[in-house]
Amino acid sequence: MTTPPPHTPKGRVTLALAITIFFWASAFAVIKSAVTIYGPGELAMLRFTIAGLVLTLAALIKGARRPKGLEILWFLLTGLTGFSIYHPFLNFGETKVSAGTAALLINSAPVWTAIIAGIVLREKIAWRTALGIAIGFLGIALLVFGQSGSLTLEPAALFIVGSALCAAFYVTIQKRFLSRFGALEFTLWSVLAGVLQMLPIFALPTIRTILIAPWWATVEIIYLGIFPAAIAYLAFAYATVRLPASRVMTIMYVTPPITMLMALAFPDQRQFPSLLSLAGGTLAIAGVAVVNLTRRQSQPVIAVEEA
Repeated sequence: MTTPPPHTPKGRVTLALAITIFFWASAFAVIKSAVTIYGPGELAMLRFTIAGLVLTLAALIKGARRPKGLEILWFLLTGLTGFSIYHPFLNFGETKVSAGTAALLINSAPVWTAIIAGIVLREKIAWRTALGIAIGFLGIALLVFGQSGSLTLEPAALFIVGSALCAAFYVTIQKRFLSRFGALEFTLWSVLAGVLQMLPIFALPTIRTILIAPWWATVEIIYLGIFPAAIAYLAFAYATVRLPASRVMTIMYVTPPITMLMALAFPDQRQFPSLLSLAGGTLAIAGVAVVNLTRRQSQPVIAVEEA
């Protein structure tokens, strides 16, 4: 078991949360911009190759344990659910769905986590948790059907819901590693596993796109790899080992409105989700809040980035 973290000044934890919220919120609008040049898989490939390099450098400086035996298989699974499926799905979804709606949809991940943890880890679901799950499902349905401003199903939104499901599996699996691997180690090996899985499919197309892409699109992906990926993952992990998980996750719910505001900086994204989508987003966030606020355990989790 890992030893409890030493006492940390409150200001440092607050700063870590602020960094995480800002960078994760910014990722949605930047992805929607970069994906107009890079394909969904190419964007994920380049972004997490960059993140992997940053994390590897940090690991060389600080030191990191290597996984052994079955641990390698678990990391391949976290790489699959947390990166090589999660991010291409999210990137593809953002080709059709607004950045703000994508942020709201992906914030359904804790609801899915409660369901999967109840099945896989046999965690007891209280009635208030079940109520939160029901509210979240209703919100997700409204978001998916109302994204276009009417009750018309937008298939791309389902890819983002798929990303949220992957995130739930990723978070559930993480609990298996928290007693053996630190935040840097877990994030490093999961990212590298995801990159290795994407290589056979996306490596050559990514190289071709890099050679012809405008400089600004590549700079956007470099930003995504360094800040919303590597730095934000580590900042969030820093905060989660020092605060109860439910409290940290609840703070993360301010990400969607910040995302909507940041999207206004991009001329082609200056639109807000429909009233139906906003209503659904409000319900989804309310459901997630109910689920998390009913959890009284204080053990930390390293949640996936919501972008």
